[in-house]
Amino acid sequence: MDHAHGRREHVVTVPVYRWCLAPEGYATYRQLRALGLRPGGQDVAAQLERPRRRRGPLVAYLYRIDQAKPVRPMTPGRWAALAKANAARRVCPECRRDVGYVIPPSLGMCGSCAAPQEPCAA
Repeated sequence: MDHAHGRREHVVTVPVYRWCLAPEGYATYRQLRALGLRPGGQDVAAQLERPRRRRGPLVAYLYRIDQAKPVRPMTPGRWAALAKANAARRVCPECRRDVGYVIPPSLGMCGSCAAPQEPCAA
């Protein structure tokens, strides 16, 4: 009960299935994408749980395939924005060069800047 306003909260429960035992007609987000579909605003219809030892279960949310909508096609503007964003991820913030690969967030810079070559004493 919501004590501040004296109202009851509406709790929605979804069916829970064990791993690999969900009925036909449901799919995870990734499975929908593989079919060229998207949830399209629908709420989670069910969930899968895979038990694990010594930890909580793995959970996967399921959506109804019959309520899914087709994936929206990429427009030329979206393709351009995606290409620009990916190009920015390849530019090292230290040396400002396009290094040809995505800069790892753990380093925050290209490999050359992260481990500069020191002259040998020999």
